[in-house]
Amino acid sequence: MRRNKVKDIWAAGGEVVTGWLGIPSSISAELMAQQGWDALTVDLQHGATDYTDAVPMLQAISTTDTAPFVRVPWNDPAIIGKVLDAGAYGVICPMVNTADEAAAFVKACRYFPRGGRSVGPLRASLYAGSDYFQHANDTIVTMAMIESEEAVKNLEDILKTPYLDAIFVGPSDLAVTMGEAPGFDPRYPAVYEAIEYIAAKCKEAGVIPGIHCGSVAYGADMRKMGYRFMAYLSDFRMLQQSVSRSLSAFRSGISSEIAP
Repeated sequence: MRRNKVKDIWAAGGEVVTGWLGIPSSISAELMAQQGWDALTVDLQHGATDYTDAVPMLQAISTTDTAPFVRVPWNDPAIIGKVLDAGAYGVICPMVNTADEAAAFVKACRYFPRGGRSVGPLRASLYAGSDYFQHANDTIVTMAMIESEEAVKNLEDILKTPYLDAIFVGPSDLAVTMGEAPGFDPRYPAVYEAIEYIAAKCKEAGVIPGIHCGSVAYGADMRKMGYRFMAYLSDFRMLQQSVSRSLSAFRSGISSEIAP
């Protein structure tokens, strides 16, 4: 079976940086896959992407050694099974608030006897190899999103979930559930303390902590905390930022660092 680059990096003690795909385009996915990300995450929750968009995007990513991940829209075994059968090597599940919800998520990702995933890997056997079934349980990454105050309170129990590989912090929703405004890179004292707490508890439990960052500076701070899976912006936001900066520079006739 094809190796999971993300797991190899973690096993060597390294940090994974994932790109984030919200634009439903195999061309965009192919372009992003060639930029040097360790992984690329197709976003079926808040991106403009659906399952029929995700399959050719996963095919485009597979032209490189970038690890293909998918954030599913919800903790639903139907869509979890379909994205895994399509070749996702990691699944990020939103709004996991309790140990029971974490267990249900992991069960949907693992074949018996570790879980209850139905067998029918379809494209996954083309991407990973004919021995996919024999090795999938040890290769696929399960990542539960901690993005509410309730989830933080239940974190220690969630981290005890068998075969849960990693946690992914949703900082915007976490901030909202703690009474603050949504957005990237929250520094509200209580929210920031919760983010530090999550990293520390993950380290104690031997579970990889991950988080979505909106800036280089925030990513550096998260790295110091011990986060080892970090998403940086998204294709949508990078395009938006690049155009807004470049277009104004072009109109003014004053060059900028990113303007061609």
